Amino acid sequence: MIKTILAIEGMSCAMCEAHICETIRKAVPAARKAAASRRKKAASFLTEAQADAGLLKSAIDATGYSCLSVALIPYEKKALFG
Repeated sequence: MIKTILAIEGMSCAMCEAHICETIRKAVPAARKAAASRRKKAASFLTEAQADAGLLKSAIDATGYSCLSVALIPYEKKALFG
């Protein structure tokens, strides 16, 4: 799995966070666990395959927010007991 982390400028409320999550799900239908935080100025989600960073940046920028960066990092699900 791959965790994609987006640095986003312009979120100011819970509706902004929901709007970003909706945009991520539309741009990357395979996205799982999409989450956004206005305090952290970031959003993240998981996918099996690498997401297209350019497509994500364009989708976020088209909504009126600014996508400052896209980071792709390997993600391993942690075991429940150890």
